[in-house]
Amino acid sequence: MRSLLATLLVAVATAASAQVPVTPHPEHERMLATGDARAVANKRLVYDFWREVFEGAHMEFADKYMAESYIQHNPNVPTGRAAFVEFFQRVRKPAPVEPRIKAPLVAIVAEGDLVVLSFAREHADPKDASKKYTTTWFDMFRIENGKIAEHWDPAVKP
Repeated sequence: MRSLLATLLVAVATAASAQVPVTPHPEHERMLATGDARAVANKRLVYDFWREVFEGAHMEFADKYMAESYIQHNPNVPTGRAAFVEFFQRVRKPAPVEPRIKAPLVAIVAEGDLVVLSFAREHADPKDASKKYTTTWFDMFRIENGKIAEHWDPAVKP
């Protein structure tokens, strides 16, 4: 009886601690429409930058979205709009701009001059490569005078 009870407790504890997968939000336009006028405008600016410049690799649109003095906190990408453009022109080729962000977008949050995009990320389980798990990645932007002035994400050096 004790071993049965112990087995049940372990099973319940394991099930209770199992991860709930991170899932993308299906309604981008709904996320973009919430908040006051400033939040809505800032979210749209970042959303369109992500689609056109980051995912589409259309660096010719960078000045439409990014301040010349753009500050980058990702240790793998240089600071400054010109340096950003030069970096991404080397590593990406322009592609058609999609009507929606292609990455699995979970949330768009705006507060004051900050906008955060959260994405679902899938990784191989380090304990069992045949299994996958999901987690959340974020990109945070500071808007100044209608342009992206600063960016943060959790990237580390390879």
